[in-house]
Amino acid sequence: MALPAKAAAGKEKLTVRISRYFRSVIAELKKVHWSTRQELVTYTTVVLAAVFLVALVVWLVDSLFSFILGFIM
Repeated sequence: MALPAKAAAGKEKLTVRISRYFRSVIAELKKVHWSTRQELVTYTTVVLAAVFLVALVVWLVDSLFSFILGFIM
């Protein structure tokens, strides 16, 4: 059983739209700046150092407040 002309045309339009979508995705992915291994290692080191410093500051402030609260009580 053949599809009506309108249904067949709608299906073609869908396949064309899907094809255009994937071509656009590939084109955009070609524009992406992919980090090199050295950049990735550098950025990871910076993030880990920042997390460590923030954790250290939070620990120091928490210890200070605990000491003060213990002194008051």
